[in-house]
Amino acid sequence: MIGIPTAEYVHRRKALMAQMAPGSVAILPAAPVYLRNGDVEHDYRQDSHFQYLTGFAEPEAFMVLIPGREQGEYILFCRDKNPERELWEGRRAGQEGACCDYGADEAFSIAQLDERLPGLIDGHGRLYYSLGLYPELDQQLPKWLNALRAKVRQGAQVPREFVDLSPLVHELRLRKSAAEIAVMRYAAELSAKAHVRAMQAARAGLYEYQLEAELDYVFRQGGAKRPAYGSIVGSGENACILHYRENDALLKDGDLVLIDAGCEIDCYASDITRSFPVNGRFSPEQQALYQLVLEANLQAIQQVAPGRRWNEPHDTTVRVITEGLVKLGLLEGEVSALIEAEAYKPFYMHKAGHWLGMDVHDVGDYKVEGQWRVLEPGMVLTIEPGIYIAPDNQNVPAPWRGIGIRIEDDVVVTADGHEVLTNSVPKHLADIELLMATARGQA
Repeated sequence: MIGIPTAEYVHRRKALMAQMAPGSVAILPAAPVYLRNGDVEHDYRQDSHFQYLTGFAEPEAFMVLIPGREQGEYILFCRDKNPERELWEGRRAGQEGACCDYGADEAFSIAQLDERLPGLIDGHGRLYYSLGLYPELDQQLPKWLNALRAKVRQGAQVPREFVDLSPLVHELRLRKSAAEIAVMRYAAELSAKAHVRAMQAARAGLYEYQLEAELDYVFRQGGAKRPAYGSIVGSGENACILHYRENDALLKDGDLVLIDAGCEIDCYASDITRSFPVNGRFSPEQQALYQLVLEANLQAIQQVAPGRRWNEPHDTTVRVITEGLVKLGLLEGEVSALIEAEAYKPFYMHKAGHWLGMDVHDVGDYKVEGQWRVLEPGMVLTIEPGIYIAPDNQNVPAPWRGIGIRIEDDVVVTADGHEVLTNSVPKHLADIELLMATARGQA
C-alpha cells in the first residue's frame, strides 16, 4: 500500500524544530478514544497534527520535541506492550517499537507522563502547544507547571512564554511533498472509480444508500479504511441540501442525484462531487444548469497556478454563474451590479473550494496579513462550484425548482500550473450519458 516513508516524518519534525525558538519545547497529544455507545468505541483515527509529525497511529500517546537535547530531540510516550490487552484490542508498538519502527530517540510508558513531563519542560523558557485544541491537555498542563513551581527553590525553571503550536504545523501541512501528493493521487483515483461505479449502478427504484454502498465497496476494495467524511448521496430536492446525510430516499426517474464522497488513504483525503441523472438522460433544464456549473468549474481550474491568489478561482465561478443565470432568465440585471449585490447567493451560497490534505477541509490560512494567499507549488485545493434552486423558490419557473448541481475536483498547484487529480471520473454531459447508457446496455 502506498504511504508516507519514515524518513519524511523525520524531515517534518526537523522542519518544525527549525522554526522553534532556542531553549524551547513542544508537546502534542494523540487523539483520544471516543465511545460510540455503551462500551463500544468509535473507529479510531489519529489526530492529524500528531499523525503528520509521528506517523504513530495508536491512542494514549504523547509527543515531546526538544531541539538540541543531547539525549535525543524526539521523545514519545506510548502504551506498554501487553499481550493480554493486545489479544482483545490489537497489537501495540510499545516503547521498543516506538524507537525502532517510528524513529523516536527515547520512548517511555504513557503511565510515566505525569512523572517525567515536568522534568522535560524544566529549564525551557518557551513552551509550544496547541492552545485550546485539546481540552484534556489544557487541563493537564497546569498540573505539570505547578509540579515545577513547587521545585523552584531547588532550581526548577518554569516556562515563561506559551506559544500556539498549530500555526507552525499548519504552514508545514499546507505545502504537500511529492510523497503526500502520491498518496492523495491514489486516494483520488480510487474515489473516482467509486463515483464511476455509482453512476453505472444508478436506477430509478434504488435507494440513495444503495449508491453509498457502491462507494464503500470500492473504497474498501482499494485499501481505504474509511471515507474521508460522511458520504453525501442526495437525489432530487435532497441535492439542494449542501450537507445532506440521510441518504435514505428513493431514486426517482427524471431526478438528478448529487454524490459528494471521497476516501481516505494513510490519513489523506480525497473529495469529489458529481451530479448525474438517475435515468441517464439530462432534462433541458438540468442540462442548462449543469453546463453552466461545468463551465464555472473548468474556468476556475484554469486560475490555479503559482502566483495566483486564493480568491481568483472563486471570483471566476461567481462571474460565470451570474452571467449564466442572467442568460437563462433566472436573474435579471447588469452582471457586475448583481455580483456586487450578491444576487447569486440564493443559487450559489458557498465558496468555490477549500484546502485539502489530512483533513478534508485542511489547515492553512486563506489570507496572510489581510491579503488573499498566493498559491504555491504543493498546495492542494478543491474547485467545487454549484447551483441549487430550492424547491420553494417562487422567483423561478417551476421546471427549474428542486435542482441541485455541484461539480468538484481536487487540484494540485504545480511548478508550471496545476494537476487535476480527479479527471478520471466523467463530468462532461456527453461522457456521463454515454457511461450510463453503456452500463444499461443502451449504447
